[in-house]
Amino acid sequence: MLLFPTDTGREAFDHFVRSRVAALSRTAYLLTGDAHLAEDLVQQALLSAAKSWHRIQGDPEPYVRRILYTQNVSWWRRRRLVETPTETYEASAVAAGDTELRLSLDAALAQLTARQRTILVLRFFEDLTEVQTAHVLGIHSGTVKSTTRKALARLRTLAPHLEELLHD
Repeated sequence: MLLFPTDTGREAFDHFVRSRVAALSRTAYLLTGDAHLAEDLVQQALLSAAKSWHRIQGDPEPYVRRILYTQNVSWWRRRRLVETPTETYEASAVAAGDTELRLSLDAALAQLTARQRTILVLRFFEDLTEVQTAHVLGIHSGTVKSTTRKALARLRTLAPHLEELLHD
């Protein structure tokens, strides 16, 4: 199968990947909580996008991000594994910033379920509305609301110091 019927399509895809892979990787890391899974998620999303590249109209980023979100949902629906935080921290895709806050947030997010973490990332990192988040994940907006409420309550219980760090 020929992925790119023209050289221009290949060049456009290459340019997109070079310019947006870091941002996509950060989002994937926040969604998965694991650097290796995040890399796999980004690669799979880009492969899917490459297959449909000739059909994408306009800005390809929303299309690729939707693939990223839906693929992540497919993974957590399929596996339903109990997650446990690890002792190591290997997130090369995470942007530089307040190290203490970033590490605390990472540890707290690792204690959430995949569904809770995904919804929080879409709502607060990707800045999607409840309706948009529900549409992306293929669930009801009420589910987004209740899961957000439960996830934030769990974060407040597990990591009350995060609120103090945010207000310093």
